[in-house]
Amino acid sequence: MVIHPLITDSQTLADLCARLSKSPYVAIDTEFMRENSYWPELCLIQIADSNEAAAIDPMAPDFDMTPLLDLMVNNEDVLKVFHAGGQDLEIIHNLTGKTPYPLFDTQIAAMALGMGEQVGYSNLVESWTGVKLDKGARFTDWARRPLDKRQIDYAIGDVTYLIQIFPRLLEKLKKTGRGDWLDQEMERLGDPSSYVNDPEQAWQRVKVPSRKPEVLGRLKALAAWREREAQGKDLPRGRIMKDETLADIASHPPREQKDLARVRGLSASWASNDIGNRLMGALEASTPMSDDELPAREDRKPGLGKDGALVADLLKLLLKIRSKETDVAPRLIARSDELELLAAGRRDGLAILDGWRFEQFGRDALDLVEGRMGFAVKNGKLRMMRMNDAE
Repeated sequence: MVIHPLITDSQTLADLCARLSKSPYVAIDTEFMRENSYWPELCLIQIADSNEAAAIDPMAPDFDMTPLLDLMVNNEDVLKVFHAGGQDLEIIHNLTGKTPYPLFDTQIAAMALGMGEQVGYSNLVESWTGVKLDKGARFTDWARRPLDKRQIDYAIGDVTYLIQIFPRLLEKLKKTGRGDWLDQEMERLGDPSSYVNDPEQAWQRVKVPSRKPEVLGRLKALAAWREREAQGKDLPRGRIMKDETLADIASHPPREQKDLARVRGLSASWASNDIGNRLMGALEASTPMSDDELPAREDRKPGLGKDGALVADLLKLLLKIRSKETDVAPRLIARSDELELLAAGRRDGLAILDGWRFEQFGRDALDLVEGRMGFAVKNGKLRMMRMNDAE
């Protein structure tokens, strides 16, 4: 494989992308910084096919990345391979408004092959190649220039091994007949709506103990205000205001701006500065949350009761059994909150009651909840048994 020097000029990038556009698949990874900004700062892009690999410097002056972005989001003839690619996809979506298609995530594939939940890249490489990666450059400052050789070698390694592992993962998936499962998961991963930071939905990530419409209405208004402030200033939302402070103001709103001086988590200057004035404006414009938008109680914490909690525990036991039988990571099959919702009586909108999850787990889970299936011990081993079989 040819390893190119760091690419910092537009023509070299265009030539590389022209060659890669003829490949059936490419591996992609990014290095970024987001500790001090709202939007992740893209610092390096690595890409490879089976013949060549390169690191690309998006911070280089007068650098046109259009050919690379076109390859990622407009060329549907080339499969884009990532590992744990959620944040990579977020960056690409921020730059283009689109997500790569078609795509393949090796972390999800590894879960489908029973390699555990959220297997790390280093573990994946060691499992499939026997190579132990040097992690020394993992937490480097990728925004600082110039990048040294160790940093670049480390970064390119993320795609040179990935391009070797992918076809072997794919072959094993075909043998197990789980390719269709991955198609559904990749569609979900690549959904552009997952990467849109809508200020009007920001309140959903903030925990507040009250379910009163007026409190949730203030929470929604304040969270949207904070999100816009953070986006406009390109600062982490916690730098504008921490979640606990926002929730406290939503629950106990100040009457006047001068009262902000007494709010824990805010400096006294908020009592008279512009940002404090904008916060008060958001509060004054808030309205009680409508009945249609109020979160269902079960969405926040299912009212299981003692019996329902026992049923949820039985579902988790069933999940362990099915996961072991199918050699698939439990988290890929079902989440704990879904099991609790099923035990609480929810039937609509649950992923475990649709597609491959229903076939592998959801049907039995539903039968267990509705009394058509139970546990039995046979020859010292725990097994599932349908009620008619038991009779």
